[in-house]
Amino acid sequence: MVASLSLPLLAYVDASAAVAVALEEPGWEQTARRLTSFPVLLSANLLEAEVRSVYARERLQYDPSIVSSIGLVHPHRSLGPELAKALEIGGYLKGSDLWHMATALYVDETIVGSMAFITLDNKQRAVAANLGFAT
Repeated sequence: MVASLSLPLLAYVDASAAVAVALEEPGWEQTARRLTSFPVLLSANLLEAEVRSVYARERLQYDPSIVSSIGLVHPHRSLGPELAKALEIGGYLKGSDLWHMATALYVDETIVGSMAFITLDNKQRAVAANLGFAT
């Protein structure tokens, strides 16, 4: 990961943030403003399944616009090294949270500059900060 003195131009979006905005959960406006401050948003290809699952649980009609502005990352190799690094730094994370963290690390290795990690999960936010992401 290469550090940059400028603000991140890209942000990794965890499902917790996308769902909060989609369902207008408490504090969603602040999260939405934060997301729109980045020209590029990325997330794991798992994001759509997570968002669709919440819509189904809430018995709502799925709105594809929730994820359409977020580029979905499809890693071309095992994320084993990134999974191990996230666990080493942060200890236990739920499987989906760990996958998002590993995917963000995978993306971060291929960019020059810094990347923000947007999540509403406190544990995941702490791990992201410890890994050097702006949170």
